[in-house]
Amino acid sequence: MTTAPADLSALIDGLVRDVEDFPKAGVTFKDITPLLDDHAAFTQVVQALAAAGRDASGQVVVDKVVGMEARGFILAAPVALALGVGFVPVRKPGKLPWETRSVDYDLEYGQETLQMHTDALTEGDRVLVIDDVLATGGTAAATATLVQQGGGVLHGLAVLMELSFLPGRAAIGDLPLTVLHVV
Repeated sequence: MTTAPADLSALIDGLVRDVEDFPKAGVTFKDITPLLDDHAAFTQVVQALAAAGRDASGQVVVDKVVGMEARGFILAAPVALALGVGFVPVRKPGKLPWETRSVDYDLEYGQETLQMHTDALTEGDRVLVIDDVLATGGTAAATATLVQQGGGVLHGLAVLMELSFLPGRAAIGDLPLTVLHVV
């Protein structure tokens, strides 16, 4: 696992607020909108996440960045731009206008399905998956499955935050992980 510098982690900690009982009673939601509203902080986060798609010399080593609905989109699209590669959205059912493949998974407060266009990846595409929070790992694991079913090669997963009190790491197995802030 790769972690961000302490100063970036502290910045994230200071800008992400907890919202109790959202979206369901007993869930503490991590609201990233204050971070997104801070241009300097958002820029630092995008650059740090994009570093997960580069090698030690700074060379881009991925062909696509995949982001999950909905907050993963907010982070993944600018990461793809920073790396100069394509962005692939992973969405909930009925949101993509073309042929899709689907995966069902469990989250900390229910069950969900994710979809990706069947032509989103080319066989052998090296893929960096980006999301906002690694919690139970269900979303990340489902997305990894979609990437593999689409012929992609998983380069790694990079997240803004990891909720260390939940079993997300176990769900993603040996997928290389970059975390900017651990809660």
